[in-house]
Amino acid sequence: MDLSYTPEEEEFRARLREWLAKVLPGLPPKPSPDDWPGRRAYDLGWQRMLYDAGYAGLHWPADAGGRGATPTQHLIFLEETEKAGAPYVGANFVGLLHAGPTIAAEGSAGQRARWLPPVLRGEEVWCQGFSEPDAGSDLAALRTRARRDGDDYVVNGSKIWTSHAEVADWCELLVRTDAKAPKHRGISWLAMPMDAPGITVRPLRTLAGSTEFAEMFLDDVRVSVANRVGEENDGWRVTMVTLSFERGTAFVGEVVACRRVLGELAREARKNGRWDDAVLRRRLGRLNAEFRALWRLTQWNVSESERSGGVPGVGGSVFKLRYSRARQDLYDAAADVLGPEALDLDSRWTLDRLSSLSYTIAAGTSQIQRNIVAERILGLPKGR
Repeated sequence: MDLSYTPEEEEFRARLREWLAKVLPGLPPKPSPDDWPGRRAYDLGWQRMLYDAGYAGLHWPADAGGRGATPTQHLIFLEETEKAGAPYVGANFVGLLHAGPTIAAEGSAGQRARWLPPVLRGEEVWCQGFSEPDAGSDLAALRTRARRDGDDYVVNGSKIWTSHAEVADWCELLVRTDAKAPKHRGISWLAMPMDAPGITVRPLRTLAGSTEFAEMFLDDVRVSVANRVGEENDGWRVTMVTLSFERGTAFVGEVVACRRVLGELAREARKNGRWDDAVLRRRLGRLNAEFRALWRLTQWNVSESERSGGVPGVGGSVFKLRYSRARQDLYDAAADVLGPEALDLDSRWTLDRLSSLSYTIAAGTSQIQRNIVAERILGLPKGR
């Protein structure tokens, strides 16, 4: 693992810092958390600024519309934008972090040309149609069917936890195309237009009061066969590519954010007298070591990604498993530092604490990650 930065990478960092310092003060105010059309416009506006400045899709291949930068440069980009307080990818995180990289890796030349440039230019939003009410952790047990009818698939079923479905233009959709095949071998990966007839979207309100998820019902929705990424019934393999991006690189910027939050907690503890508590100091010190280790693990995963052609490996499951727990521990510590303020329902600390509870479920539960680590990294036999 190479943890050092080359002169070219440091020059890239310096140019990026200069650009961020120039443009961030001029950004408009962020819209209300409940204003999803406004948030979509805000997030896509920022994406267009990145595109115009040459920072969109940094690590995507050049033939996919990206800059062909190294994963290390992408890591620098995530680190510096988070440190500067730049907007997150927001409503377009599925297109930029999951669907787009999957299409870049697995899509045809025509599919790349159709779907990737609008994502990079901030013109189209994607959502994720993977989980179902009876197929969450066991994703391969999905029941949404796609029946071939000429040049279309006719899709029937339902999805849940569909991120940003209410403002999306496209959905990365997993469907069962062969009901008789073993469950991992009868799945296909489709790009479904969200304006197709037969789609019903119902927003879901989370514990924190937000509505970034929705349940989605599909009744005789026609999706062109040309919108299938990969071969028919090979969707599980394509899905593993999607999940490798989701677990391997999508949370990188959040590690930087957690390190920033930890610094804020330490400063607050010094201010309100809690720093005198030796037990609390040790707790914050352990968290500091935890997030430093996670950052090093991120660098290791990036180095592995560079050697494997840009697709993260199963090391992403190690990262995701530990990060999920560390994030919850961080906001548990915040409650000790802040006291009653941490219980204020209007406080960002409270909302972030509630949000942290979802991380041991999102992108594959911790139980699933442990199975992946046990079977694919440690070589242990599969459980019965």
